[in-house]
Amino acid sequence: MDRLDEIKQLYYRTTAATIQRDLARAVRLLKDMDERDRERAAVFMDGLSQMRSEWGQARNRPGPHHRRRG
Repeated sequence: MDRLDEIKQLYYRTTAATIQRDLARAVRLLKDMDERDRERAAVFMDGLSQMRSEWGQARNRPGPHHRRRG
């Protein structure tokens, strides 16, 4: 499998539990790609980055079971 295909698979298979590991793997793969393939991979890298941001924010927000006492 080539690097671009592996990044695509990481994008489609990542979960909140694996995003950190998957994004780190994608970055390592990206570093070894030529410029043309990097451009093609950019959309998947952006998507992985957005997922990490969204899932990270969701983890840091209090859920409905967490109420303020006061």
